[in-house]
Amino acid sequence: MVHKRKKIGIIGAGFVGSTCAHWAAAKELGDVVLLDINEGAAKGKALDLYEASAVENFDANVIGTSDYADLKGADVIIITAGLPRKPGMSRDDLLSTNAKIMKNVCLGIKEHAPDSIIIVVSNPLDAMAYVAKETLGFPRERIIGMAGILDSARFRSFIAEAAQVSVKEVQAFVLGGHGDTMVPMPRHCSVGGVPLLQVLSKEKVDALVERTRKGGAEIVGLLKTGSAYYAPSASAIQMAEAILKDQKRILPCAAYLQGEYGVEDIFVGVLCKLGGKGLEEVVEIELNEEERAGLQNSINAVKELVSALKNLDY
Repeated sequence: MVHKRKKIGIIGAGFVGSTCAHWAAAKELGDVVLLDINEGAAKGKALDLYEASAVENFDANVIGTSDYADLKGADVIIITAGLPRKPGMSRDDLLSTNAKIMKNVCLGIKEHAPDSIIIVVSNPLDAMAYVAKETLGFPRERIIGMAGILDSARFRSFIAEAAQVSVKEVQAFVLGGHGDTMVPMPRHCSVGGVPLLQVLSKEKVDALVERTRKGGAEIVGLLKTGSAYYAPSASAIQMAEAILKDQKRILPCAAYLQGEYGVEDIFVGVLCKLGGKGLEEVVEIELNEEERAGLQNSINAVKELVSALKNLDY
């Protein structure tokens, strides 16, 4: 039997896209196609990364292109294309511009890689995943948004720092839309198996929750000329790896809900089982009143974005 390498398409050769390519190749998840309207940027970064394979000893072909035909046969496609946030901008300010970009990207995918599983990273995340679903018409299993892993990673790293433990000991997740209304879930978090609220005071945990909500803006404010890319790209690749290796991992992702949590027809961050088919299950958890109210508030914010989208001509 001939073993064929998996194929990963990455759209957008900016910081997030090129760093996705780096993680994917270094982990030998498959061959990588980096696509950008700026063909030179895609080809240059792809060639540079491929040449690093001789130093880091990874086997992966990496090519750059501006031609969607090169995505043919891709197993997973990660969409990072779009304008990044600048200081003072909310994720939502990007709505109209990035909706147009997302629609064009998805038309290219639909034509050349109709069987692929899509991971959306572009902001505003929940709305862009909705545009992708509308344009592609794929079943919900094959369009998933990356947000919860990133928000949870921020929360976990802040908890590890505050508790002075290895980040490996911290289990935590964040639900809801990707933005200021996200809902970190302290009651469901643990440090070395011990409930978080037995490890840190409520005041300290509340401060970490607040910092998590503003985690992206904190980085935008420091960089001044762009937004985060190491943690977002690592998070997207964790999803791709779970799918490509059929790992059945339970990860917080933006899924298209069909009745879960009483929600229909929008993308919201929930716990998802990711495997070879893409989204294999939405894992619903029991929420207390405060958590439910937080999630509802987040859902309402996403609904507003989606109705704003419907009034745009993109």
